[in-house]
Amino acid sequence: MKPNFQLLGMMLALAACGCMRNQGVVVGAEAEERLSSADEVCPAGLPSIGKWMLAPDDAPARWLNEIYHGKNLREPINLILVDRAATSAAGATNRLLQAMSKAGFPQRFGHSHGYAALIGGVRCGQFGDGKSTAFADEPFELNNNHGRIFGPVACNGAYVFTAAFSRERIDPLTRLKHEFVSFNQARDALAQRLDWKTSFKRAGFVPLYNTLLDAPALTTGDHDGIAILLEAQE
Repeated sequence: MKPNFQLLGMMLALAACGCMRNQGVVVGAEAEERLSSADEVCPAGLPSIGKWMLAPDDAPARWLNEIYHGKNLREPINLILVDRAATSAAGATNRLLQAMSKAGFPQRFGHSHGYAALIGGVRCGQFGDGKSTAFADEPFELNNNHGRIFGPVACNGAYVFTAAFSRERIDPLTRLKHEFVSFNQARDALAQRLDWKTSFKRAGFVPLYNTLLDAPALTTGDHDGIAILLEAQE
Protein backbone atom coordinates (compact mmCIF):
# COMPACT_ATOMS: atom_id res chain seq x y z
CA MET A 1 0.00 0.00 0.00
CA LYS A 2 1.43 3.38 -1.02
CA PRO A 3 1.15 6.50 1.19
CA ASN A 4 -1.75 8.77 0.19
CA PHE A 5 0.13 12.01 -0.47
CA GLN A 6 -3.04 13.81 -1.63
CA LEU A 7 -4.66 13.11 1.73
CA LEU A 8 -1.48 14.18 3.52
CA GLY A 9 -1.53 17.48 1.64
CA MET A 10 -5.13 18.09 2.65
CA MET A 11 -4.27 17.39 6.28
CA LEU A 12 -1.40 19.89 6.21
CA ALA A 13 -3.57 22.55 4.58
CA LEU A 14 -6.13 22.22 7.35
CA ALA A 15 -3.56 22.09 10.10
CA ALA A 16 -3.21 25.54 11.68
CA CYS A 17 -5.34 25.67 14.85
CA GLY A 18 -7.83 23.10 13.64
CA CYS A 19 -7.71 20.25 11.16
CA MET A 20 -8.85 16.74 10.45
CA ARG A 21 -8.67 14.47 13.49
CA ASN A 22 -6.43 11.44 13.08
CA GLN A 23 -6.90 8.82 15.76
CA GLY A 24 -5.86 5.24 16.30
CA VAL A 25 -2.78 3.26 17.22
CA VAL A 26 -0.41 2.69 14.31
CA VAL A 27 0.10 -1.01 13.74
CA GLY A 28 1.79 -3.45 11.42
CA ALA A 29 3.35 -2.70 8.06
CA GLU A 30 1.40 0.57 7.75
CA ALA A 31 3.58 2.00 10.53
CA GLU A 32 6.73 1.51 8.50
CA GLU A 33 5.22 3.06 5.38
CA ARG A 34 4.56 6.20 7.42
CA LEU A 35 8.28 6.62 7.92
CA SER A 36 8.22 9.29 5.20
CA SER A 37 4.83 10.88 6.02
CA ALA A 38 5.00 12.26 9.56
CA ASP A 39 1.47 12.04 10.92
CA GLU A 40 -0.32 14.80 12.77
CA VAL A 41 -3.15 14.77 15.27
CA CYS A 42 -5.46 17.63 16.17
CA PRO A 43 -6.08 18.05 19.91
CA ALA A 44 -8.94 20.35 20.86
CA GLY A 45 -7.80 23.95 21.34
CA LEU A 46 -4.32 23.30 19.95
CA PRO A 47 -2.73 23.41 16.51
CA SER A 48 -2.09 20.11 14.80
CA ILE A 49 0.76 18.24 16.48
CA GLY A 50 3.25 16.08 14.63
CA LYS A 51 3.62 12.65 16.21
CA TRP A 52 7.36 12.26 15.69
CA MET A 53 10.61 14.07 16.14
CA LEU A 54 12.08 14.49 12.65
CA ALA A 55 15.69 13.81 11.68
CA PRO A 56 17.60 16.33 9.54
CA ASP A 57 16.33 14.53 6.41
CA ASP A 58 12.72 14.98 7.69
CA ALA A 59 12.18 11.26 8.23
CA PRO A 60 10.94 10.26 11.70
CA ALA A 61 14.03 10.18 13.90
CA ARG A 62 15.52 6.97 15.23
CA TRP A 63 17.17 7.03 18.65
CA LEU A 64 20.90 7.05 17.75
CA ASN A 65 20.04 4.21 15.36
CA GLU A 66 19.86 1.92 18.39
CA ILE A 67 18.37 -1.53 17.98
CA TYR A 68 15.96 -2.06 20.87
CA HIS A 69 14.57 -5.55 21.37
CA GLY A 70 15.53 -6.31 17.78
CA LYS A 71 13.83 -3.25 16.26
CA ASN A 72 14.69 0.30 15.25
CA LEU A 73 13.66 2.79 17.92
CA ARG A 74 11.53 5.69 16.66
CA GLU A 75 11.38 8.89 18.75
CA PRO A 76 7.88 10.14 19.63
CA ILE A 77 6.80 13.61 20.66
CA ASN A 78 5.81 13.22 24.32
CA LEU A 79 5.34 16.75 25.75
CA ILE A 80 3.36 19.82 24.71
CA LEU A 81 4.09 23.18 26.36
CA VAL A 82 1.73 26.14 25.96
CA ASP A 83 2.60 29.66 27.11
CA ARG A 84 -0.61 31.68 27.51
CA ALA A 85 1.10 34.66 29.19
CA ALA A 86 3.81 35.52 26.64
CA THR A 87 3.05 38.40 24.30
CA SER A 88 5.52 37.48 21.55
CA ALA A 89 7.42 34.51 20.17
CA ALA A 90 10.65 35.99 21.54
CA GLY A 91 9.07 36.40 24.94
CA ALA A 92 7.80 32.82 24.91
CA THR A 93 11.26 31.61 23.93
CA ASN A 94 12.98 33.48 26.77
CA ARG A 95 10.38 32.37 29.30
CA LEU A 96 10.77 28.70 28.38
CA LEU A 97 14.57 28.89 28.45
CA GLN A 98 14.37 30.31 31.97
CA ALA A 99 11.82 27.70 33.02
CA MET A 100 13.97 24.84 31.76
CA SER A 101 16.94 26.12 33.76
CA LYS A 102 14.81 26.52 36.89
CA ALA A 103 13.57 22.96 36.43
CA GLY A 104 17.14 21.66 36.35
CA PHE A 105 17.14 20.98 32.59
CA PRO A 106 19.49 23.62 31.11
CA GLN A 107 21.03 23.34 27.67
CA ARG A 108 23.99 20.99 27.83
CA PHE A 109 26.68 20.15 25.29
CA GLY A 110 27.27 16.66 23.92
CA HIS A 111 24.01 15.77 22.19
CA SER A 112 23.08 15.42 18.53
CA HIS A 113 21.36 18.40 16.92
CA GLY A 114 19.43 19.44 13.81
CA TYR A 115 16.05 17.85 14.58
CA ALA A 116 12.59 19.28 13.88
CA ALA A 117 8.88 18.68 14.49
CA LEU A 118 5.58 19.69 12.92
CA ILE A 119 3.31 22.11 14.80
CA GLY A 120 0.29 23.50 12.99
CA GLY A 121 1.66 22.18 9.71
CA VAL A 122 4.85 24.22 10.19
CA ARG A 123 8.27 22.55 10.30
CA CYS A 124 9.82 23.87 13.51
CA GLY A 125 13.55 23.47 13.96
CA GLN A 126 15.18 22.49 17.20
CA PHE A 127 14.75 25.10 19.93
CA GLY A 128 17.96 26.34 21.62
CA ASP A 129 21.36 27.70 20.76
CA GLY A 130 22.09 25.26 17.93
CA LYS A 131 25.48 24.12 19.22
CA SER A 132 25.13 20.35 19.66
CA THR A 133 23.06 20.84 22.77
CA ALA A 134 19.91 19.39 24.26
CA PHE A 135 18.04 20.11 27.47
CA ALA A 136 19.23 17.66 30.12
CA ASP A 137 19.27 17.16 33.87
CA GLU A 138 22.85 15.79 33.92
CA PRO A 139 25.96 16.03 31.72
CA PHE A 140 26.08 13.58 28.81
CA GLU A 141 28.89 11.67 30.51
CA LEU A 142 26.37 10.53 33.15
CA ASN A 143 23.01 8.78 33.08
CA ASN A 144 20.52 11.52 32.19
CA ASN A 145 17.08 12.59 31.06
CA HIS A 146 17.43 14.74 27.96
CA GLY A 147 15.47 15.97 24.98
CA ARG A 148 14.76 18.51 22.29
CA ILE A 149 12.08 21.20 22.14
CA PHE A 150 10.45 22.65 19.01
CA GLY A 151 8.54 25.88 18.36
CA PRO A 152 6.98 28.19 19.22
CA VAL A 153 3.95 28.45 16.97
CA ALA A 154 1.25 31.03 17.76
CA CYS A 155 -2.28 29.72 18.16
CA ASN A 156 -5.38 31.26 19.77
CA GLY A 157 -3.37 33.92 21.60
CA ALA A 158 -0.84 31.45 23.01
CA TYR A 159 2.54 30.03 21.97
CA VAL A 160 2.89 26.28 21.54
CA PHE A 161 6.01 24.13 21.81
CA THR A 162 6.41 20.37 21.54
CA ALA A 163 9.21 18.18 22.85
CA ALA A 164 10.71 14.70 22.65
CA PHE A 165 12.49 13.51 25.81
CA SER A 166 14.17 10.23 26.70
CA ARG A 167 16.31 8.71 29.42
CA GLU A 168 19.71 7.26 28.57
CA ARG A 169 22.44 5.54 30.51
CA ILE A 170 26.14 5.08 29.96
CA ASP A 171 27.17 1.55 29.02
CA PRO A 172 28.61 0.21 32.32
CA LEU A 173 31.30 -1.75 30.47
CA THR A 174 32.72 0.78 28.01
CA ARG A 175 31.64 3.99 29.84
CA LEU A 176 31.34 5.50 26.37
CA LYS A 177 28.22 4.30 24.55
CA HIS A 178 24.80 5.70 25.39
CA GLU A 179 21.97 3.19 25.82
CA PHE A 180 18.24 3.85 25.68
CA VAL A 181 16.31 3.42 28.93
CA SER A 182 12.87 5.04 28.65
CA PHE A 183 10.74 7.70 27.00
CA ASN A 184 8.15 7.79 29.78
CA GLN A 185 10.64 8.26 32.62
CA ALA A 186 12.19 11.33 31.00
CA ARG A 187 8.81 12.81 30.04
CA ASP A 188 7.48 12.40 33.57
CA ALA A 189 10.65 13.74 35.19
CA LEU A 190 10.60 16.96 33.18
CA ALA A 191 6.86 17.48 33.63
CA GLN A 192 7.18 17.05 37.39
CA ARG A 193 10.10 19.45 37.70
CA LEU A 194 8.43 22.12 35.55
CA ASP A 195 5.22 21.79 37.55
CA TRP A 196 7.05 22.10 40.87
CA LYS A 197 9.51 24.86 40.05
CA THR A 198 8.07 27.04 37.26
CA SER A 199 4.89 28.65 35.97
CA PHE A 200 4.39 25.73 33.57
CA LYS A 201 1.83 23.54 35.32
CA ARG A 202 0.46 20.17 34.31
CA ALA A 203 -2.86 20.77 32.54
CA GLY A 204 -3.70 17.32 31.22
CA PHE A 205 -2.76 14.49 28.93
CA VAL A 206 -3.00 14.60 25.13
CA PRO A 207 -3.35 11.33 23.20
CA LEU A 208 -1.02 11.50 20.21
CA TYR A 209 -1.58 7.89 19.16
CA ASN A 210 2.12 7.51 18.43
CA THR A 211 2.70 4.08 19.90
CA LEU A 212 3.97 1.53 17.39
CA LEU A 213 2.52 -1.95 17.93
CA ASP A 214 3.45 -5.05 15.96
CA ALA A 215 5.52 -3.14 13.39
CA PRO A 216 8.04 -5.65 11.99
CA ALA A 217 11.09 -3.38 12.24
CA LEU A 218 10.06 -0.40 14.40
CA THR A 219 9.24 0.22 18.06
CA THR A 220 8.55 3.15 20.36
CA GLY A 221 9.88 1.33 23.42
CA ASP A 222 7.91 2.04 26.59
CA HIS A 223 6.11 5.09 25.15
CA ASP A 224 2.37 4.98 25.89
CA GLY A 225 1.16 7.28 23.11
CA ILE A 226 0.44 10.16 25.50
CA ALA A 227 1.94 13.66 25.61
CA ILE A 228 1.84 15.52 28.91
CA LEU A 229 0.40 19.02 28.47
CA LEU A 230 1.90 21.85 30.52
CA GLU A 231 0.55 25.40 30.44
CA ALA A 232 1.90 28.71 31.74
CA GLN A 233 -0.88 31.13 32.64
CA GLU A 234 1.30 33.82 34.22
